[in-house]
Parts: sequence; C-alpha cells; structure tokens
Amino acid sequence: MPPAQDNPQSRRQFLRSTARAAGLTSVGMLVGAAASRLTAETTVWQIDPAKCLRCGLCATACVLEQSAVKCVHSFALCGYCELCTGYFIPEPNALNTAAENQLCPTAALQRHYVEDPYYAYTIDENLCIGCAKCVDGCARFGNGSLYLQIRHDRCLNCNECSIARVCAGNAFRRVPASHPYLLKQTH
Repeated sequence: MPPAQDNPQSRRQFLRSTARAAGLTSVGMLVGAAASRLTAETTVWQIDPAKCLRCGLCATACVLEQSAVKCVHSFALCGYCELCTGYFIPEPNALNTAAENQLCPTAALQRHYVEDPYYAYTIDENLCIGCAKCVDGCARFGNGSLYLQIRHDRCLNCNECSIARVCAGNAFRRVPASHPYLLKQTH
C-alpha cells in the first residue's frame, strides 16, 4: 500500500501544473534566446592585409557587378615617392600621368604633386575594381602603404562570401561590425 499523502493531487491538477511549468520554461528559453541575440555582436567580412596575396580574385569573384573590395591607402606608411611602384608600371616611359605609364587599369589611383620630389596618391573608389595591381606593386617594391579592404557600404555581407571561398591566402575573416576595418600595421 502506498504511503498516505496529506494533499492528494488530482490528475487534472497535475496536468495543469505540468503545463504551467512547461509554459514558463518555454517563455524563459525564448527570453534567453532573444537576449543572447541582442548581446551577440554582428560580424562582417574583411580582408586581413597581412594574409592577402594580391591575386586579383577580389575583382572578379564578388557577387556584385563591381566588387565591394577597394584599395585603401595608409598615408602614414607612404613615402610620397616620385616613382611610386603602386602607381607606375615597371620601367615606365616617363614619370608622368600618361595612361601607358600607369599600373591601374581604370586610373583609380591618382597622382598629385605636393612639392619636389613628393607626390600624394589617392584612390577614386568609384573607379577601383579591387584588382590589387597597385597593391602588388607597392608591396613588392615599395613600402606596402596600399592594401585591400571590403567597403561595407557596398558589401552585401553574404553568409558565405564568394571571394572568401576562392581566396588563395585565406585572408578573409569575420570581424565585429563595430570595428569593420583591419588597418595595415607597420612591422
């Protein structure tokens, strides 16, 4: 014989209390999931300048008609050289802005006279296709002040970035949206 209970519970009361407990547990889980989504920081794709191989795939592998990857310039690293190897083709005919002397196929890298012998170089992002030719020239023979970054005002932030899938240097990674750009560091 089972032991006597002071307050026996009917089947109906048991089911009600079980349903109530399950409901409260579900609500608690939903609130917890919503809170964790609010506290988890959103991430975006970015290129690590230290890993970029300057292969040129950023210009062609992006899902956008014109790649969201653009060249950026670290002016603090730049030598403001008269012969900028990111601007000029190897062995140019002359050190002037003629198209046949420029490395960039779209003339996105622009040269401006500062004072003898210094020139400033800026990037017209509307013309830049992210081909990395200027970045490669600057890294091979210059100081590496030109590098690639994803511009988030253009990027769709695809779940699986089409450029990241084909990146030979595995240079693409997710970074916090609060700090979306990876600055080139001096060594």
